[in-house]
Amino acid sequence: MATKYTAEEIQVLEGLEPVRKRPGMYIGGTGKDGYHHLLWEVVDNSIDEVINKHASKVEVTLHKDGKSATVEDNGRGIPVDMMPKFKKTALEVIFSTLHSGGKFERGASYQVSGGLHGVGAAVVNALSSEIIVHVKRDSERYEMRAERGVTVGKVKKIGPARGTGTTVFFRPDDEIFGTKLRFDAEIIAERLEAKSYLHAGLEITLTDETKSPPVTTTFVHSQGIAEYLPKLVSDRGKLSVPSNGGVFYMEKRDDAAKLGVELALIWTESTDDLIKTYVNSVPTPDGGTHDAGLRAAIVKAIRNYIATHKLDPKGVTLTAEDIREGVVAVLSTFVHDPQFQGQTKGRLNNPEVSAQVEALVRPALENYLNSNPNWAQAVVARTIISARAREASRAAQQVSRKTAVSHRLNLPGKLADCSSTDPVDSELFIVEGDSAGGSAKQGRDRKTQAILPLRGKVLNAEQANSAKLLANKELQDIVSALGCGMGESMDLSKLRYNRIFLLMDADADGHHIATLLMTFFFRHMRPLINEGHVYLAQPPLYRIDIGKQTYWALDEEHRDRLIKTHGKANSKPSITRFKGLGEMNPDTLKSTTLDPKTRQTLKITVSEAELLSTDRTISELMGKDVAARFRLITENAAEIGDLDV
Repeated sequence: MATKYTAEEIQVLEGLEPVRKRPGMYIGGTGKDGYHHLLWEVVDNSIDEVINKHASKVEVTLHKDGKSATVEDNGRGIPVDMMPKFKKTALEVIFSTLHSGGKFERGASYQVSGGLHGVGAAVVNALSSEIIVHVKRDSERYEMRAERGVTVGKVKKIGPARGTGTTVFFRPDDEIFGTKLRFDAEIIAERLEAKSYLHAGLEITLTDETKSPPVTTTFVHSQGIAEYLPKLVSDRGKLSVPSNGGVFYMEKRDDAAKLGVELALIWTESTDDLIKTYVNSVPTPDGGTHDAGLRAAIVKAIRNYIATHKLDPKGVTLTAEDIREGVVAVLSTFVHDPQFQGQTKGRLNNPEVSAQVEALVRPALENYLNSNPNWAQAVVARTIISARAREASRAAQQVSRKTAVSHRLNLPGKLADCSSTDPVDSELFIVEGDSAGGSAKQGRDRKTQAILPLRGKVLNAEQANSAKLLANKELQDIVSALGCGMGESMDLSKLRYNRIFLLMDADADGHHIATLLMTFFFRHMRPLINEGHVYLAQPPLYRIDIGKQTYWALDEEHRDRLIKTHGKANSKPSITRFKGLGEMNPDTLKSTTLDPKTRQTLKITVSEAELLSTDRTISELMGKDVAARFRLITENAAEIGDLDV
């Protein structure tokens, strides 16, 4: 059925009525976030006084009912003189008229501010069942009252006052927000503490009267965001890179662009980044052009440092995500005329700010990198390793899905597993060849020691593409036996053996196989190395019998030293060289290499300072480019005697 549609159906909402009809348009919604947004609007007005050097203290009180709050500052106090055009005081106009305030033209009153549209105070008034504003100016105290956006009486002078400032009490309206919502002291404390970090020396006090007795917390940080960064890193529980610190801090202004930038930045071991951005003290959780400028500056500074110092990694391409991985940063910008996306100001839209922030940050970060080479090397090493992990992760995830172990029925056929199901007590020996594997199986402790024989030399993971990695049975068997997966999907909590031993012949072939396995672990299962799970077994190369005593030597130098130390004039030593582990009887292999009480082992570790050099060494000596290997051979050929091949 058609309905009549005439001029009588057209409504014009006047005053603050539009806010009450459509609150979501002004505060994002009427849930918990919108409820607290009213408080942020009042606090931000006080912070604008701080930004412009007119205030040094802000006090926030959550009252006993949990549904009302008071914000007080020691700024200049809102003007209370009459505005003839409106026949009201400036105080009444600000709180009862949309798009009113002193922040539209950047003059002497406000150079920069978080408030832009002149609606914040009026919105709080419109959506509060009660609001009381006290202003201290010119040695007098003034009061204004309103209910649901309608002023009650006139602004009146209520007595003398010392100092200046503004105090706003308000109670969000139950008609708008319902009766269940309350202010959350934890959320408010976190936001206020962040504000105190953004303005070095600012004192912010939060009094929570909902507690009995009331709890008062004061936030003040003399070093500003330089103090904020360590807190963020600590809260995330990730170590910094390098672990002994390395915080980049800068504060610069571009007067021509009317832009100020303060930045604190650090790299951590986290696999994601955390960049907190602010514009004129207002948090911008959705980022924007200032965030884009910072991200571009970080990438370009690192790329330029790598190019200048010829640190380009071989066989891998660094992406912007690799470079920014692990970054934790706080960026506080002061923009003369910011353009936010919406009244809630979650994102900065000024297109020019991106290039301006990049122009300030990039050269400063490059200078810091060049002046702090140890820090720079650690960051570059972390970036290269991130890139290699990323390139390996896709294939690694496929291998993990293909070979992940759910229980023992899925284990490799050649694995002689131990009977213990407790990973803490269990050990895996990865052994070269079936012959050595047979001796090891007979000499092991079946309760805690597992044996996995390999057939010949394993795949060189440094040169292998994804298809080869997926197709290689030897590497799949290792991943399957360990049970923890590999690459980004690796989960050490599923590791089936606490100690992993690489048990190869003590000759050139054995060393090569051990090197290939260490390359695979470093590139695709590096947490095993980081957490100290990987060892090199040390089987003897020689048996030396002197009289009734038997000694075991790891190599020629060790053999000669033992003979010199224990040799007797009337007794010629008997020396036996093992061609391989398969020649040892099980008892000998047990006593020299397997028994925890008598064996010698080397734990494989890579310190933070050695990451970059280790990455470069593996890339050069195990990669496809033969130039580095040729150079190594030619430079060291003169020092080599008999080469065991």
